[in-house]
Amino acid sequence: MQIAEFQRLIERIYFERDSARGLHATYMWFAEEVGELTRALRRGERRNLEEEFADVLAWLSTLASIAGVDLEACAAAKYASGCPRCRRAPCACPHA
Repeated sequence: MQIAEFQRLIERIYFERDSARGLHATYMWFAEEVGELTRALRRGERRNLEEEFADVLAWLSTLASIAGVDLEACAAAKYASGCPRCRRAPCACPHA
């Protein structure tokens, strides 16, 4: 499944409810999911990691849809040439 297909799937499932909730409130749900992913990463919970990554991607997709952003198009535009700063893959920027 491509990113655009996934974003459209999430729109079919959740867009009506999420857009009615609004961008700010939906973002709060997204932030909560990122927190759950953080806990799973810290604990090394493999099974839970997969669920949390999927949830974060779904919430990010719904936020993008509410904001009118095509995730696949904006990601491709920014990263198609490699690192946005040095334009290389892998990135050759000095470590900060």
